[in-house]
Amino acid sequence: MQKEKNYRQLFDDFNHLSIMIIGDVMVDSYLWGKVERISPEAPIPIVALRKRENRMGGAANVAMNIRSLGARPILCSVIGTDDKGDLFLDLLKKEKIESTGIIRSKQRITTTKFRIFGNAYQMLRVDEEVDHDLVENDFITLIRVIEQVLTKEKVDCIIFQDYDKGVITPRLIREVVAMAQTRKIPVTVDPKMRNFMAYQQVTLFKPNLKELKDGMNVTTDLGNRQAVMDVAQQLRTTLNCEYVLTTMSEKGMVISMKNKQEEKSIFVPAHMRSISDVSGAGDTVISVASLCLAARSSPYELAYISNLAGGLVCEEVGVVPISKEKLLKEVLTLL
Repeated sequence: MQKEKNYRQLFDDFNHLSIMIIGDVMVDSYLWGKVERISPEAPIPIVALRKRENRMGGAANVAMNIRSLGARPILCSVIGTDDKGDLFLDLLKKEKIESTGIIRSKQRITTTKFRIFGNAYQMLRVDEEVDHDLVENDFITLIRVIEQVLTKEKVDCIIFQDYDKGVITPRLIREVVAMAQTRKIPVTVDPKMRNFMAYQQVTLFKPNLKELKDGMNVTTDLGNRQAVMDVAQQLRTTLNCEYVLTTMSEKGMVISMKNKQEEKSIFVPAHMRSISDVSGAGDTVISVASLCLAARSSPYELAYISNLAGGLVCEEVGVVPISKEKLLKEVLTLL
């Protein structure tokens, strides 16, 4: 079957791609335990700790997804000189992801998200972070590292993975997009609100439904597919980008574009899943979409495969990268 052959070739093509990921990295710290009683100090459950686990989160989870899909991730970010920064670098080394794009700063702490689970259910999350913009020296160092990598290495796509922690700023966006345009490298974005409208002239912009509504100041309900398509096309025009990929959770996703001078949107429905945890689904979607874009797949293929990938990782507990083999099997099964 020709379709099966094409999809297998696409997944093989991922192995030859190098993807730069720029954004906020963090440590995801999991504390697993058992709840058998309520505290006498307050009406809260007591979690008897059984296991600790640390994983890479934020933009680093995108790097994990890129690597899991067979491509080479080049991660560029700023972390602290603290113990959690040491831990983060150890995790990078363990996962065999290069750290040449990671800068350490005395002006920041390393973002850490503590997730506490009792009886397999998440009960609490505690965030340790700063979210101010990079100081000037750190910004200059980061932009120089990015330019050096782009000059020396083959980079097939640049991903902005924004968590509003201050690594990505409008100035950084402008300078990196200019570098990418000079080198004809596509740029994709997983946005947050602070810089939402700063991503001018990127290639693909991936908001979720809430981000689309808030970013475009829509006061009415985007309850039907056509309304989402209309607002997404308005956003595409405002940002002057090629594609807007809007994720709509269990409803699926819409990819909006301009095709032969006509605005066009494609809807991809979601498949029924047993949802365990939505954490990290957006990271997976932007990873798969960026690889498909770099491999020159069609807009429908990009949205279709990304949609399946986002659903698959929601079946796992915690932030985990997508399995390439599992995703390919799912794609081929549903042909």
